[in-house]
Amino acid sequence: MAIKNIFQDAIIPEEFQINDLILQDTYLIDGELRKWHGENTVVRSAIYVNDDYSEKRILAPETIGTVPDMQAENALEALDAAVTAYDKGRGEWPLMKVEERIERIEKFALMMSKKREEVVKLLMWEIGKSYEDSCNEFDRTIEYIDDTVQDLKKMDREHSNLKLHSGVYAQIRRGPLGVVLCMGPYNYPLNETFCLLIPALICGNTTVFKPAKYGILLLSPLLEAFKECFPKGVVNLIYGRGRTLVTPIMKTGKVDVLALIGNSKTANAIQGLHPKQNRLRLVLGLEAKNAAIVLPDCDLNLAVKECVNGALAFNGQRCTALKILFVHKDIIEEFNKKFIALVSELKYGLPWKKGVNLTPLPEPNKPTYIKELIDDATSKGAKIINENGGETIESFVFPAVLYPTDTSMRVFHEEQFGPIVPITSFTDINEPLDYISESNYGQQASLFSNNSDTLAPLIDMLVNQVCRVNINSKCQRGPDVFPFVGRKDSAVSTLSVHDAIRSFSIRTLVAFKDGKLNKGVLNDLLDNPNSNFVSTHYIL
Repeated sequence: MAIKNIFQDAIIPEEFQINDLILQDTYLIDGELRKWHGENTVVRSAIYVNDDYSEKRILAPETIGTVPDMQAENALEALDAAVTAYDKGRGEWPLMKVEERIERIEKFALMMSKKREEVVKLLMWEIGKSYEDSCNEFDRTIEYIDDTVQDLKKMDREHSNLKLHSGVYAQIRRGPLGVVLCMGPYNYPLNETFCLLIPALICGNTTVFKPAKYGILLLSPLLEAFKECFPKGVVNLIYGRGRTLVTPIMKTGKVDVLALIGNSKTANAIQGLHPKQNRLRLVLGLEAKNAAIVLPDCDLNLAVKECVNGALAFNGQRCTALKILFVHKDIIEEFNKKFIALVSELKYGLPWKKGVNLTPLPEPNKPTYIKELIDDATSKGAKIINENGGETIESFVFPAVLYPTDTSMRVFHEEQFGPIVPITSFTDINEPLDYISESNYGQQASLFSNNSDTLAPLIDMLVNQVCRVNINSKCQRGPDVFPFVGRKDSAVSTLSVHDAIRSFSIRTLVAFKDGKLNKGVLNDLLDNPNSNFVSTHYIL
């Protein structure tokens, strides 16, 4: 039975309706919400609606608003504001006490919390994320901000002590790096973008912030909070095409940190524009091709459940998604049977449908790309083993489970970032291990086995190829206090609460050679709160 058309005659619950177009006609530069008078870009939803103006009532993507189509001169103006605000480290924000910066971040989080429903609704409409997942993304972001604040407080308390070694006193703290160009992804346009932006800000850097191509209007409710909570020039938000805006910014050489979550090709192209790459700090979360290895001594029901969730949560549009499954030949038949049965039970529909698992895709060209991968695989011997696999209605694609897949197929190597699940069987454990070792990516892997003797050597080998090995569970980012990083083309620097603060700062110290004169100077500095750096002040 073919899947039903989820868009045809869909009833939009009143609480999720967007009654008026969101015309974002202001932009934030140098602490001002300035009026935009230029060209605009139309923002269309992943959700298709009936066109009431057509006699045939054709389906068309819903228009939900517009954003400024800014140009190079606007981007350079934003960069100049950030450079001026940093002022070679002498600006208000980098010189501000850590405690005061924390207060500003906490005020922002409070103001942001009051915009929860607006942001969640826009997440749903812009990228097709379910209501439940959109709520989780918002709440997780607030939690991330709080965790970042608590971690910085702890770090500052640890740094409040003076060190003495070999006759030298030192106060060691972390200082800002300068101007950060921040660019987030469309699949988590709030959470993962703020996982870059918040630690960059709290460490004393100034920022130029370009939102993702999809998931852009959801920032509109937060512009006033950015303006009110941070000194002018600290947060500068620009809209438009990446090539138009980013190229002139990077060519100036005034960007000190490139903070990007995206793909390695984009990252390589952007950093290549910088005239002094040795001075450019990189904080990058990039693509991955995470593999699951399912061994014959596993709990099969658990393995199937975790693999379905890992491969298809948010339609497989996660860098941490399981993008290829290696299943031992002895259990492949039973695994596939259970796997496709569970896939068939996944609820599909529009984001407001309660308990929905599969929703429309935000990228207009994604259904075509998915079809290309499916056609390539099936032409080389793979079969779609689940009912309705790959069936497409406008922006919605029902998951395609492909088996058997092999090295001749594109889907075996490319990060599909969508609802396709390639499965291959193996008899020799070296087959999946070699695949992971030879891959361009090295983020995570999942192992499924109940036997510690089986797992032990595999763990020891895999930790030298990927940065997280998940035992009897899917790949994932959280909890955010754990390290989130990757090897090879999957990441540069670490994006977790604890490590992100270190990624956006540098260890700096003031040293005093032991002696009567310096002891007097040091005591005066500590007794009088004239220096924000040399201080034993303890943040509670």
